[in-house]
Amino acid sequence: MGPGTFDRTAAIQRLVDAQASGTSVDVLVVGGGITGAGVALDAASRGLRTVLVERGDFASGTSSRSSKLVHGGLRYLQQGDIRLVYEALAERQRLRHNAPHLVKVLPFLLPIFTRDGLFNRKLAWALGKAMWMYDVTGGARIGKLHKRLSVDDALAYMPTLPRERLAGAYLYYDATTDDARLTLAVIRTAALDHGAIAVNRAEVTGFVHDHGHIAGAQIDLDGQRIEVRARHVVSAAGVWADRVRGLDREHAPDTIRPAKGIHITVPWEKVRNEVAVVVPVPKDKRSVFVVPWGDQTYIGTTDTDYDGPLDDPRCTGDDIAYLLRAINGSVDEPITVDDITGVWAGLRPLVKTDGSGRTADLSRRHRVTVDDDGLISVNGGKLTTYREMAADTVDAVVGQLDDAARSRVHRRSLTARLPLRGAVGYPQVHELGAAGAGATGLDDAAVIHLADRYGGEARTLLAMIESQPKLGERLVADHPYLRAEVVYAARYEMACTVDDVLTRRVPIRLRDAAGSIDVADLVAELMAPDRGWDDERRATEAATFRSEVVAERSAAGLPTHSTAAEAS
Repeated sequence: MGPGTFDRTAAIQRLVDAQASGTSVDVLVVGGGITGAGVALDAASRGLRTVLVERGDFASGTSSRSSKLVHGGLRYLQQGDIRLVYEALAERQRLRHNAPHLVKVLPFLLPIFTRDGLFNRKLAWALGKAMWMYDVTGGARIGKLHKRLSVDDALAYMPTLPRERLAGAYLYYDATTDDARLTLAVIRTAALDHGAIAVNRAEVTGFVHDHGHIAGAQIDLDGQRIEVRARHVVSAAGVWADRVRGLDREHAPDTIRPAKGIHITVPWEKVRNEVAVVVPVPKDKRSVFVVPWGDQTYIGTTDTDYDGPLDDPRCTGDDIAYLLRAINGSVDEPITVDDITGVWAGLRPLVKTDGSGRTADLSRRHRVTVDDDGLISVNGGKLTTYREMAADTVDAVVGQLDDAARSRVHRRSLTARLPLRGAVGYPQVHELGAAGAGATGLDDAAVIHLADRYGGEARTLLAMIESQPKLGERLVADHPYLRAEVVYAARYEMACTVDDVLTRRVPIRLRDAAGSIDVADLVAELMAPDRGWDDERRATEAATFRSEVVAERSAAGLPTHSTAAEAS
């Protein structure tokens, strides 16, 4: 298809034109989370004509509600899945190279606690062995080996740890990312650099069949029903995989076991962790991450079976209590529900197995299946290994191509060394911030903030701010996000609602729910010119967002702490 655009109206028109001309694409990808994004990029970069459709917003499911880590997973070593850890750490290294603006090295502290004043040497030995195995399986690729720390050294990284129970710690290295922005970068790379068509808010309502073989799908686009003909259809729908596979079938499959994970955000001063920390959950065999996030720290995740509505998983009081029990078992001053500024809940699409153990013990490996009617599905996996999942999926597509089609595409994946949008030019923009912002009038920290979120594409935002200086102002005083990011999201990133912006493009809602409520009207105002909203629509969009946030916090038994919420 060649280089394309990332404009929703233009993308829809391309789909309509293709329908009118009877043109078929090679691959239709259903699902715009990180897995579907990866499949679209892998397919398009190999030369396959590719369309991706997402029922909601890009990354609006699991892919914006993860622990935001790119890591191998120490607990998978404990479960004996060394191969998964090895593969994940190899993918971590590729992501650091392909998306240096989005994937950052992050030190992790693993405290060793005494029990009843006694030091468990066997446990410490086991942890040390796990650290060496992590280094050997790929952790050392980051350029640093783990270290054993004294009590004083551990407290320097997190002074709120209880000294009287601390016997030392290990320090090792992994990486962190903004999961929603990473997903968006992958999709935009597929569209802008390789000609894929990507459309959000495009729901697949049924399949097109040709002699018993799936040959496309019916798609609902803003109330308009269109048909997209495709030689191959890939379901990358995450926890909705069974729903997609069940379309047009008498019996829906039952292959996914959703596991709910929630995270809470608290002021950084309550924890004062300079690095990420892995803390044990009292009276449980699990641990949770405690990750610094600017002026906040987030804590998570839970890992529990879930049988509620897939479209709107909610955090409950029990979820909150679990995480508070975890963090309060590892800090010297208790954290309460009144300290929680943000919360998010997501569902992991775990592949069902014959066993019935805890979801925490289920494999995070992925599975690619090809049904009798030709539908290709990819399930399971984890954020870190999305590229490998996508490559395996597109291999399955290529394996079904006829000789003529196979001759015009690359048979092997090209994404291992493929830079994502923003990677090119990132060092230069970052250096610009370090040297001073010049004509934009921004301080150095603001320019570096944009560089670390948009990479080389931050130059577009800097140009916007230079022409309209008010766009350089912060959205919320206590957070680094700028007004220009809202306009950029609406203009260049297919953000269609206030929620698209404040939950995924500029995730203030996850960090500061009250602050996101208070700024909803401003965000709607900034989006209005590009979205074509009148005053009534602006007010409705802002009010809808506020009501969603209030409902989310109410379900979790959390206070809102916002005058705007009370007014609405």
